Amino acid sequence: MSQVATRLSELGVTIPTVSAPAGAYIPAVISGRLVFTAGQLPFVDGALPATGKVGEGAGLVSPTDAKGYARLSAVNALAAVESVLGSLDRVTRIVKVVGFVASDPSFSGQPGVINGASEFLVDVFGDQGIHARSAVGVAVLPLDSPVEVELIVEFD
Repeated sequence: MSQVATRLSELGVTIPTVSAPAGAYIPAVISGRLVFTAGQLPFVDGALPATGKVGEGAGLVSPTDAKGYARLSAVNALAAVESVLGSLDRVTRIVKVVGFVASDPSFSGQPGVINGASEFLVDVFGDQGIHARSAVGVAVLPLDSPVEVELIVEFD
């Protein structure tokens, strides 16, 4: 078992199979020594576990739940990376994470939500998982997803 696969197993994470894109794009592309992923939603077995805006209050996705969905989105982004590299052991660095949070107008905790993805990547890759990041609040995301995450990954 590879080093990254061992670590994922310790974390109880299985990398899913990459599903077909919902539009005219591919899940990941290699340019030089970098992999750029398309934005990944928190799909589990082809379905979103929740939809709607993130915030505090009735009818909103809680920031705690959204943080978990950001983690799921990062898992799906790693699946896209693995689909073009063949093995996550080829990853030498997570360069950047871009996270989008469908936010209630009064919600300003986007960084805490996207920490779900960032913390997961550090748990998997250690120091090579420390990255630059953007956490952006938006009005709406595809399929009314509460979060979306994309990665830029360096590899050998």
